[in-house]
Amino acid sequence: MIGSGKHVCAVLALASCMVASSAHAQVAAGDTSQKKIALSNSFAGNAWRQSMLKSWAAVSTVAVQEKKVAAAPAFTTAENQVTEQAQQIQNLILQGYNAIVIDAVSPTALNGTIKKACSAGVVVVSFDGIVDEPCAYRVNFDFRGWGEAGVDYLAKRLNGRGNILEVRGVAGISVDNLMHEGVLAGLKKYPGMKLVGSVNGDWTQSVAQKAVAGILPTLPQVDGVATEGEMSFGIAQAFTAANRPVPPMIIGSTYAELNWWNEQSKNGYQSRSLSNPPGAVSFAFWVAQQVLAGKNIPKDVTINVPLLDISQEQLQAKLSATPQGGISDVTYTLPQTVALLSKK
Repeated sequence: MIGSGKHVCAVLALASCMVASSAHAQVAAGDTSQKKIALSNSFAGNAWRQSMLKSWAAVSTVAVQEKKVAAAPAFTTAENQVTEQAQQIQNLILQGYNAIVIDAVSPTALNGTIKKACSAGVVVVSFDGIVDEPCAYRVNFDFRGWGEAGVDYLAKRLNGRGNILEVRGVAGISVDNLMHEGVLAGLKKYPGMKLVGSVNGDWTQSVAQKAVAGILPTLPQVDGVATEGEMSFGIAQAFTAANRPVPPMIIGSTYAELNWWNEQSKNGYQSRSLSNPPGAVSFAFWVAQQVLAGKNIPKDVTINVPLLDISQEQLQAKLSATPQGGISDVTYTLPQTVALLSKK
């Protein structure tokens, strides 16, 4: 990535970085064959979360087969509510899980329940939607840097001048708050760029399309859109339906978005894709397993996993490798996870 070079390797250089660090990376070999790890997921209402659940199932199935762990099921709440996820976590504690990976509905509201889990000896690893309870580990992406990098891209395309529409994610979730902070930080660097509107697209194409369609009639010319991942296709559809040209924006990494971008590039549309790969949940899984195996990993440092960066030149290759209805992705093995941890 992009926004936080001192913490992460660029995605394209990730493999070489891991090889270079492998000599210093040590996999904890403690016996975890009888340990159970659960995933507590706050919602599954978009392609990113669905792909994340598939990645979890893939890595956990192999880990069970190889006797790395005894079980590793995933649990998803139905309503994306704090009370529901808190009860889910409480149930997992009572059911004797040794570690819980949490994609949290809120950065703060689950802290009391998470503290109970830690007090019961449960290893808690927050991922994507991280929490600020000190007893939990944090595996995250540089969301603030992602938001700022998106504005930097728009500034480059617009020569630092223009009206910007912001399409945010799900209100109240830490990811959205951090990306919004990044957008605001980016705009401060470019006095000629003005934020003329902001809507919540909930990281869902249909919701984003409806939200943008609703606000567009109230806006002047929009020169660029600051986005938060899996929404760009819906945003584009809203502009097209309003008979407005689709402005520059950061594209998500779903097949629909990459395919749309590829079609538009035939007419000269240029862009860039930045996204948090859902397969990075495999990284969080291995962090939990390694803590159970005895590896010393600091809790006071957020572990930033590299974002997936697709350039215009890489578009066709990435599109060809992405299944229809799916999402471009990256997953992590145990050695890769430990190698990346060793760089912290």
